[in-house]
Amino acid sequence: MAPTYRISTRTHPLRIARAPTPATRAKITAAAQATLYHQSAAKDTSICVVYSVDSYLQQLNSQFAGVNAPTDVLSFPADEDDDHLGDIIISAQSAARSAQRAAHGILDEIQMLTVHGTLHLLGHDHSTLEERMRMWHTESAILANLGISISAPKFS
Repeated sequence: MAPTYRISTRTHPLRIARAPTPATRAKITAAAQATLYHQSAAKDTSICVVYSVDSYLQQLNSQFAGVNAPTDVLSFPADEDDDHLGDIIISAQSAARSAQRAAHGILDEIQMLTVHGTLHLLGHDHSTLEERMRMWHTESAILANLGISISAPKFS
């Protein structure tokens, strides 16, 4: 039997962002669970996925990465050495645009972003071409386990 991980979801900022539907929350949880299981994370591992908007991710991206532009997903590893890996913040607005451009469903995009963010919390990176290819291979394997087929990005 697969371990059950503790996945929580939040919405921020509440005055702007719309809370995800129960179906979206279930897809987020399934994607995080599948990623943690695939990567053999400890059974008591927890993460928080924050459902948000472009303006908040732009603020965070500017503050922490020095890039004054919105992005689709950011991961923040926890500072403490405990069971909480950290937080993933997803822009629902960016996810909707990306899903439309790629001609797949927004729930598939949100699950892909959840997998991507969780992999970052587990130490994966994509700074080099080799890392991007390795991370995409891992993402696509996890997405396939979830029944999702998303075309690979162009690597250059």
